[in-house]
Amino acid sequence: MLDYNNPTVAREQLLQCNNSSLATIIEYYFTQANINEIEKLYTLSRYFRNKYYSNKVYFRGLIEISSYCKQDCYYCGIRKSNKKANRYRLDRKTILECCEKGNKLGFKTFVLQGGEDPFFTKDIMSDICSSIKKQFPKSALTLSIGELDYDFYKKLKENGVDRFLLRHETATKSHYEKLHPPFMSFDNRQNCLKILKELKYQTGAGFMVDSPFQNIETIANDLIFLKNLNPEMIGMGPFLPHKDTPFKNFKILNINHTLILLALVRILVPKALIPATTALATVDKKYSDLALINSANVIMPNLSPPNHRKDYSLYNNKKSWGNESAQQISNITKNLNNLNLCADFSRGDYFDLQ
Repeated sequence: MLDYNNPTVAREQLLQCNNSSLATIIEYYFTQANINEIEKLYTLSRYFRNKYYSNKVYFRGLIEISSYCKQDCYYCGIRKSNKKANRYRLDRKTILECCEKGNKLGFKTFVLQGGEDPFFTKDIMSDICSSIKKQFPKSALTLSIGELDYDFYKKLKENGVDRFLLRHETATKSHYEKLHPPFMSFDNRQNCLKILKELKYQTGAGFMVDSPFQNIETIANDLIFLKNLNPEMIGMGPFLPHKDTPFKNFKILNINHTLILLALVRILVPKALIPATTALATVDKKYSDLALINSANVIMPNLSPPNHRKDYSLYNNKKSWGNESAQQISNITKNLNNLNLCADFSRGDYFDLQ
């Protein structure tokens, strides 16, 4: 097993793993390791998080700009086939107002996230992004709006977008095809991530843990994919079903799996910016707290207009108030202090770019 006494050696052990040996390690932590061993794994993870980022937790202001989506992922509540979904999109003025609220609260990074909404053409999206950067020149801008073509990504970069989040979802093609309809392409998604890297975005990838049809081998593939891609950001959270999707009857499995994988990913890709996801907090606040204590270093309070938050329903009971909203910034900061962590409202760039 990993050398718990020497973090550098432990990381090298993971880096040298092939798919099979990494799968064995993952399975061990999932099924055999005792609490003491898992705590030692978390200690290794904390070592690498603290080495590069100390105990800082970076704040990003999340703005959910649209619940329209042309894609049809089987797990997602805003998939185009869900006729029960409440659809909305924010206009340019509203998006800028959300940024202004966030700026007054101290945010220096805004994350615009939405379904793949054809309304937001290359020109419309570029205009919104350039307006945000003009109004808030010292802030970083992140997008999470799905699969686009090279020219679209390039124009967004030219108009001030610093970062782009695009979860790879799974690094195993056969698994991807069980999570998505035939018109969606595993190869295209992988190619989008290559383009983002080529265009020098701070690039985010990641996957759901315990998604339907996932197994230890596909998870090992995911970790090796992340090691090789070396993204600046990695988003991972538990699969949570949505009542109006084909996966509505799949169960939430062991949330500790997510915490274990966050630790392994932190050791493998130690400089990554890793959020404690809303999905973790939706299950129970203690899980997002544990993620922050052990591995994660980003949180994304919600700046979206309150009247639309319930409509951006990716999974059942998605959190948007309480500690997942900008109105509770002081509560979040106090909570971080209680965890011996420090709220950081700077841009929070990737370590090598600071």
